[in-house]
Amino acid sequence: MSRTAADGVRTTTARLADGREIVYFDEGGGPPRVPVPDRRDLPPFSAASELRFDPLLREWVIVASHRQTRTHMPAADACPLCPSTADRTTEVPDGDYDVVVFENRFPSLSAAGGPPPDGPDGPGEAGPDRRPGTGRCEVVVFGPDHDASFADLTPRRVRTVLEAWTQRTRALSALPGTEQVYCFENRGAEIGVTLPHPHGQVYALPFVAPRTRRVLESAREHRERTGRDLFSDVLDAERRSGLRSVAAGEHWTAFVPAAARWPVEVHVYPNRPVPDLPALTDAERDDFGPLYLDVLRRLDALFGMPLPYIAAWHQAPVRTGRDLSRLRLEVFSVRRSPDRLKYLAGAESGMGVFINDVPPETTARRLREAAP
Repeated sequence: MSRTAADGVRTTTARLADGREIVYFDEGGGPPRVPVPDRRDLPPFSAASELRFDPLLREWVIVASHRQTRTHMPAADACPLCPSTADRTTEVPDGDYDVVVFENRFPSLSAAGGPPPDGPDGPGEAGPDRRPGTGRCEVVVFGPDHDASFADLTPRRVRTVLEAWTQRTRALSALPGTEQVYCFENRGAEIGVTLPHPHGQVYALPFVAPRTRRVLESAREHRERTGRDLFSDVLDAERRSGLRSVAAGEHWTAFVPAAARWPVEVHVYPNRPVPDLPALTDAERDDFGPLYLDVLRRLDALFGMPLPYIAAWHQAPVRTGRDLSRLRLEVFSVRRSPDRLKYLAGAESGMGVFINDVPPETTARRLREAAP
């Protein structure tokens, strides 16, 4: 099945050998893609995880023991995200692609649901605090170049990635049981990346993430107390001050938050309040790529080396708190100097009290001065 979006991105949907869905996002015109069949002999896809509720923190924890066997840092000639060749079929059966999305082979959550097999301690406990880990996890591959990074993409390619995130947000939000869609990218071995090929992931969560719930509580309290939008007040204050500003465009603003937890942390806000990626206008989508690439290249220039980071899109939940939410991208890194990483200390890991060794104003100034 193929269709073309307003920006000319053509999507084609197919199935991998084990039944998982794969979606190609192709740029430009031309005839519809005819997907190459997956030649691998794979057993039917099946992955089960479990949700367990922590009554102290009132948070769900995902238990997914099958992920222990997932692919870990393969050699370049064994990368499962590269295009397939005549000699080797990867997770992407075609020999070339622009952007591609497929269901994760080792997902934390899956439509199959169901508790994992009984462990050595016997059957799992039943009850409302334990339930199947139903949801969906997808991989988003940003391009065929194994040695590239997101910062190497063109603005056109970023626009295509943004289209993929947007379409998958719509599709996963419509799945029964989805409460929040989370798009993110991990980059660098220091962050814990297990596949170096440039890619990200999309999760369809069966609950509202704990951090989102806490932020929504703050936004609700702020509105009740002031009658104003919390995110707009934060953005307006940063734009007026300029002290922690990194980059700004007609539709987006990037800044280091005043209470940054990480030695390098940048938030990217749309200047207009919108709840999620599908709510962006074409102009906002077009403006995102140039500004975000500028930010990423400054991050790499900060220490003169590729910066390990997590880039996390915060979107409104599917059903609750949408009037209180604001789309934003938060990028942060564990690197605090060219030769030192930040490891969570006792107060941070044990009590959630973060201690930042680098003043946010210093980070913002260094990023403004960094030559992208």
